[in-house]
Formats: sequence, structure tokens, C-alpha cells
Amino acid sequence: MPTKTRFDELAGRRSQMASAAKEADLAGPGIGDYDELERMLPDDYTPLLEPRETMRGLYAAKRLIEDRLGEELNLMQVQVPLIVDRESGVNDYLDRDGSRTPVSFHIANDHEQHPIDAEVVQAATKWKRMALREFGMRAGEGLLTDMRAVRKDYFLDHDHSAYVDQWDWERAIRPQDRTLDYLTATVRSIWKVIKEAEALLHERYPVLGEAYPPLPDELEFLHAEDILAAYPDLPRKQRETAILQEHPAVFIYGIGWPLADELPHELRAADYDDWSTETLSADGRPMHGLNGDILVWNPVTRRRHELMSGGIRVTKESLVRQLELSGQLDFLELPYHRAIMADEIPLSIGAGIGQSRTMMLLLRKAHLGEVSVTVWPQVLKRMCAARSIHVLE
Repeated sequence: MPTKTRFDELAGRRSQMASAAKEADLAGPGIGDYDELERMLPDDYTPLLEPRETMRGLYAAKRLIEDRLGEELNLMQVQVPLIVDRESGVNDYLDRDGSRTPVSFHIANDHEQHPIDAEVVQAATKWKRMALREFGMRAGEGLLTDMRAVRKDYFLDHDHSAYVDQWDWERAIRPQDRTLDYLTATVRSIWKVIKEAEALLHERYPVLGEAYPPLPDELEFLHAEDILAAYPDLPRKQRETAILQEHPAVFIYGIGWPLADELPHELRAADYDDWSTETLSADGRPMHGLNGDILVWNPVTRRRHELMSGGIRVTKESLVRQLELSGQLDFLELPYHRAIMADEIPLSIGAGIGQSRTMMLLLRKAHLGEVSVTVWPQVLKRMCAARSIHVLE
């Protein structure tokens, strides 16, 4: 058996950090059991495209989005790992309480003479920043990946699966680019590409535009603190649902820093997005965070629908601050974190855009399984079959 490593000890420590804050974070309309999911799935759903046309439309939109993201953000497509060495520290733990751990396995290799303890990636977030150095990216240049991952600890519902596909992208930036204005301009470019993909699909399949209203031309940009002020008595996810009734497509700044109620809008990992740097609102109020999420109202599921999460990445100062706040300073011993502390990798901005989430929205589907192939429990497949939801197998 492989010996226990320092990384094993650190990962084990993280898995013990469940807290009341995490429980509060999960409050709201998140789906937690199949009785609730059965009540949520639409009973009046009719797919607008049959499976073959769905795949044709999906790949047409995928090609457009990849080409246009490259043009808008100055990104080149590169290969991305499916598995990584555990000791590298580049895998993504998704949040900061250790509740979502990666699939890991031992590679005996050469009769245990040169073994590797490997993990299936949960996202390429940290790997991408290291890759900027490997590919020699200068400020304003970046990379785009067609990322695949496994997240075994998700509850499998209508828009969460164990199989994850994302457009994971990263771009090198200058110190003076670490502003909300720069983040906002970048997010607007991404939204422009999503709108172009929607227009392409509506031209090819007019029924998509006839059955439901189009996405707004522009996103509404709001800070998590302002959403809390507007709905102080609602849990976090219910606040998102409420704000989407006013603005059906939003970008929420500042996810991770404790708000006025002393809880973060949502827990975020401490070692990639910068959610702790002080910023100013448009009217001069002090805020925190250079990151955020794109959320839209999905008229098919009649629920909030997350498309993208990301932002400007940590500096060595904000990395230490966030690891300290999260009780994870030991992670500074890992290669990825050491590279940030030694200024060996570029400052950057990046995000993960859910591919199947985006296609589910644009193709007006009620379930992620209509646009991606993965495993689903029988209970969910029975629910979907009873509602004309064709889950691919």
C-alpha cells in the first residue's frame, strides 16, 4: 500500500471542516432529495427538438462559442488533463470545507518502483494558471480548454451530474487590470458570445425563440451585499431566485467574503478566485471581491440557472489572507501555492463556463441529461420518462 503523504494529511484535515456556515450556505431552493426533485420537474414539458437535432444544434453552438471566446478574449485552445498528481496541489476542491473530494487512485507503475497517486480533476482552475507559464502567455493572452471532470459528491438532480464539462479559460493580466471594471468588461464579452450562440440556434430552429423569451441583451451587475440588502430575510439561494424575477440575467460580484449577516453568499475555495480584496461600489461604498457568477432565470425549469463562475485570481497577498481566513495556511507548502508566493506564475483572470448547462438553457431542455451522457439513478430516470424528458444513456 502507498504510504500516507503530507497531501493526504492536508486533505483529511479539510474533510473535517464542516461547519454551521456551510449548512447556512446550503439553505434555500437547492434540491436535496428526490421527493423534492419530483415536485420541481415540470409536468407540462415537451421537448422542442428531438435528440438528433439536439446534437446538431449543440455542436453548432459549441463550435461558435469556442471560436468566439478565442476571438473576444484572445485565447488559444490547449489540451487539459483529466488526471493530475495528488502532490501537485492543482486539483480543485470546489469549496473550502472539504466536503467535495476528488476520485483518487493509485498507479503502481513499474511494480511500485515509480508509483503515482493520481486524482481525477474536479475542475482545471489551478492547473490553468500554471499552464499560462508553461505556454509562455503574456499579459492579454490566454488559453481555453474543453475540460472534462468528475464530481462524485454532487446530488444528482436536473442540473447537477457527476460528469462535468466546462469551457475552462484563463488569461494573463497586468497588476493594473485587477479591477471591477476589467472584470465587468470581460464578463460582458462572454455574455456577448452566449447571445450570439442563442441567435445562431434561433435562426436554425425558430421554435426555440417562439416558445420562450430570448435572453436579455445585457447582464445586470450586482454585488452580493446589495442582494442581501434587498432581501435580508431570505436565505442565499432564495435571494438569487428573487433577484432573477427582477433581472433575468445577472452577474453577482463578491462571492466568498462574509456579508453584513456575517455569512458569505456562498463558500468559495481560498486559493484561486480573489474574493477578499477591498473594492468600491459604483456609488463609493466599500465592498470585497473581484469574482462572481453569471446566473439566469431558466423558463423551462422555472428555476435559477448558473452558467459561469470565476474572476480575477489571487495575488500572493490575497492568497495568504484567504487561506488564513479558511484555516488552510498549510496549503502554502504545495507546489501551486509556492509558485504564487514566488511570483513564478502570471497574475490572471479566468472562469469555468458550464457547457452542458449552457446547452440545456439555449436548447430549452428540462434536464442536463438531454444534452450530455452520464450516469443517473433509476429513480431520476423514471421521473424524467414520466414527463417526456429524454435522458441520454
